[in-house]
Amino acid sequence: MSKITRRKFLAGSVAGSAAIAMAPTKKAFGANLEGFPDGMGVLVDLTRCVGCRSCEAACNKEQKLPEPDKSFDDFSVFDERPHGEHRRPTEKTYTVVNRYDQTKTEPVYRKIQCNHCNEPACLTSCFVNAYKKTPEGAVIYNDKVCVGCRNCMIACPFNIPAFSYSSALNPIIKKCIFCYDTRLKDGQVPACVESCPQQVMLFGKRKELIRVAHARIRRSPGKYVDHLYGENEVGGTGWLYLSAVPFKEAGFNVSLPNEPIINNVKDFLAIVPMVLAIWPALFTGFHLLSTKGKSHGHGEGHSHEEQEEH
Repeated sequence: MSKITRRKFLAGSVAGSAAIAMAPTKKAFGANLEGFPDGMGVLVDLTRCVGCRSCEAACNKEQKLPEPDKSFDDFSVFDERPHGEHRRPTEKTYTVVNRYDQTKTEPVYRKIQCNHCNEPACLTSCFVNAYKKTPEGAVIYNDKVCVGCRNCMIACPFNIPAFSYSSALNPIIKKCIFCYDTRLKDGQVPACVESCPQQVMLFGKRKELIRVAHARIRRSPGKYVDHLYGENEVGGTGWLYLSAVPFKEAGFNVSLPNEPIINNVKDFLAIVPMVLAIWPALFTGFHLLSTKGKSHGHGEGHSHEEQEEH
């Protein structure tokens, strides 16, 4: 590589770093999102779920996902826990239903998908703004922007975003998008909700669903745990849950704070763009100092030899 080419390359690296450093990051880091007052949500009543997996099949069809390893009417999936863990969404399945047998009552079935947080940790942890919270309530994702850092997977308190390893050239994040493109943006009911034969899920404005949920708790003393999961957890979620058993027994994370996750990590996340900007420039500086030192060292040695010859 010639000196000119190397100089241009190093200059380009510094320029690129500077561009990252100057890019606006307030929106992605530490933004005090407040969700959308009229955003939609889903109220899930676990007392009604029988584990039919109709929601899984509907999601698979709506999102044009690959066929599952086992058909949706094969309930042996509830017994398979090779690593002692229940199933979780993957790049091929945006929602899964699990059975929880450790309860003191009948088995409890629970549908799992992205909860579409009011203040999404995935969004605020993404330094390229690949995520977006829509006015309709969905947390959607732009795979054309994603750089594959997987910060969102670490940040999500519900362990939802799945990384696609199936393509070495285009590894991207996959998750439920609330049927945004095909239904939600047009005011239609999500496919999983529409397909449920037990009316486990109720779709509507989040604020109205909260009212309905508390009314159910009041009307049926003893039927439900006196808590609406998702109303306040991590700043509130679009998917809300009622349960007859303690939420921990149904696999929920009950140690989450009521404040958004970003409030605890925004200072750390705010330095990520700075690190990305400084790191290439820092190594460029090391390179220049190193080559300059070698150049000076070589020149000084040559001058000394000439003096000895004279």
